[in-house]
Amino acid sequence: MGELFAGRYELVDPIGRGGVGAVWRAWDRRRRRYVAAKVLQQSDAHTLLRFVREQGLRIDHPHVVAPMSWAADDDKVLFTMDVVSGGSLAHLIGDYGPLPPSYVCVLLDQLLSGLAAVHAEGVVHRDIKPANVLLEATGTGRPHVRLSDFGIAMRKGEPRLTDANYVMGTPGYFAPEQMLGDEPDFPADLYAVGLTALYLLTGRKPDAEALVERFTEHGTPGAPEEVPEPLWHVIAGLLQPDPGLRFRTATGARKALAAAVEMLGAPAADEEPIEVFDQLGPLPAGFGPDGPQHPAAPVPPPLPAYPPHPAPQAPHPGPQAPQILQAPQPPAPPAPPAYPAPPAHPFTRVYTAPQPVRNPAPERQPGPPAKVAVPVLIVALICLGIGFWALTSA
Repeated sequence: MGELFAGRYELVDPIGRGGVGAVWRAWDRRRRRYVAAKVLQQSDAHTLLRFVREQGLRIDHPHVVAPMSWAADDDKVLFTMDVVSGGSLAHLIGDYGPLPPSYVCVLLDQLLSGLAAVHAEGVVHRDIKPANVLLEATGTGRPHVRLSDFGIAMRKGEPRLTDANYVMGTPGYFAPEQMLGDEPDFPADLYAVGLTALYLLTGRKPDAEALVERFTEHGTPGAPEEVPEPLWHVIAGLLQPDPGLRFRTATGARKALAAAVEMLGAPAADEEPIEVFDQLGPLPAGFGPDGPQHPAAPVPPPLPAYPPHPAPQAPHPGPQAPQILQAPQPPAPPAPPAYPAPPAHPFTRVYTAPQPVRNPAPERQPGPPAKVAVPVLIVALICLGIGFWALTSA
């Protein structure tokens, strides 16, 4: 069995690594289900504060993977999330390369839906990239996106844990204002969504610096070869270097995307189907779909009958002895009726051996007090002496 954490979470196998810790598949003994557990060391105050921020998020949305619970054990802490087994958008690009525009529109719509819920809680994600956008294992069906990894997320107005000159996030997905040290805001997340969309459509990581130069020098450039014109207008609205010209909200970007989807029309009939399969693999030995598999206790053999029955004997071969017929016996006379035993006498007591009787010692009578007995004794001695003198002198 796996290592038991805080008496509740049984760590099964590692399934990934986040920005500040390893991610394990774990069995939650209380909820009786598998969860994803991010385990990190309490190495310094900044790491612990980021942990407190991340586990404090409680965003219930179908396209967001938010922490559910947390625990601490010795020098480690963990928090748990839903297990998402279909890999990430980075895995999907690695398997298929550039994705069809109609498929990308579905992914973007779900990503923007989850991001709108995150922004509604006043939280800036600050690390949106293909590796942090997970997928449920839906096979060739409709994909299901879930935004994850809130390790460096923060609420607007909260104090920053790093110096203003230090930019948190993943290089290549920073908004221009982040590079200038501006306070994190929602449009910076939308800029990262635009870069992610380009990555899905082209199959390669976009050059953020070159994009900023093209937008700055020539305004909105023409659409890349792999991007349909209606969809490019939406992506360009996410990639404007000036945050004032960018979409201000994820909901506004979703509305523009829905209009672009109507202009794109139905997907081509010859498009290759995209399959999102399980990336986690089978559970290790000792674990099943319903949790740890403990071996069943051996069943002891049944006890023999007592007294043991004699073994049956085989019939002895040979001629059979003649059978003697007996005359029928007359029926036995009926037994006399049984009378109930007389009830025990109510005063009958259990017999016990007689104990020897001892006569009590006579009680001592108290004598006269000392003040009476002494004078009487003196008078008696005097009388005795006078009598003795009279006898000897006669």
